[in-house]
Amino acid sequence: MTTKPPTLERSLRPRTDEDWPALLDLWVAAWRATYSDIDFEARRDWLKRHVGVLEANGAKTLCLVQTELAGFVVIDAATGWVDQICVSPKHFGGGAADALIAGAMGVSPERILLDVNADNVRAIRFYERRGFTSVGAGASSLSGRPTLKMVWRAPLSSE
Repeated sequence: MTTKPPTLERSLRPRTDEDWPALLDLWVAAWRATYSDIDFEARRDWLKRHVGVLEANGAKTLCLVQTELAGFVVIDAATGWVDQICVSPKHFGGGAADALIAGAMGVSPERILLDVNADNVRAIRFYERRGFTSVGAGASSLSGRPTLKMVWRAPLSSE
């Protein structure tokens, strides 16, 4: 007889100031796991300032907690733009990214736009499986790496 591992309680909630240390640690660890050649440690202050500006202009940062901070997403409800989506390496493959995308869809139920690094095949496949399509190309303003612009649109109602 095979038993499933227990499902851990997850909650998605707005970011608080107390989240900054864990959020920054998570961001550095996640990007280091994906692009070890970039010094994300040196970009902590940039991220905190950047997210602060986005939030001041109406974006929402949602934190996924699963006994600890498992990930976060920063989304602008007015435009549907996801500026950051990040999952702790400890939670890769465990559904955290799905929960964050679902949270983003709750904030912007009509459409979501984002950039993804063009060489991040795992992330591109993740987005495609969730209905995102590529709508253009670009480049990261910090690293210069090529990116794909992707969009998700809510299915049209059949009413």
